Amino acid sequence: MRDWMDLNGDGEIDSSEMMFAEEMLCTSREEHEALFGDAGDFEDDTKDDLEIDAMAAGLDIGELELMDSDDRAEALEEAGLDPDDYDLD
Repeated sequence: MRDWMDLNGDGEIDSSEMMFAEEMLCTSREEHEALFGDAGDFEDDTKDDLEIDAMAAGLDIGELELMDSDDRAEALEEAGLDPDDYDLD
């Protein structure tokens, strides 16, 4: 069975393949920052998460973006979402 980290199929895992494997296994922004010194793909997740969560809660993302931060926080709380989970300012 081929090792999943052997991305190019040459039978050896080189440093580039190891780095990509470690990055694929990161499950949080904090973990990625600790390993690589930056947020990686986790940088843009906040807005995507808000869009998904807002739609699931029946909120209009366009209206949320136009609200001031206090009104937005209140709307999120009323929908059962924690405003601290979303960095929009």
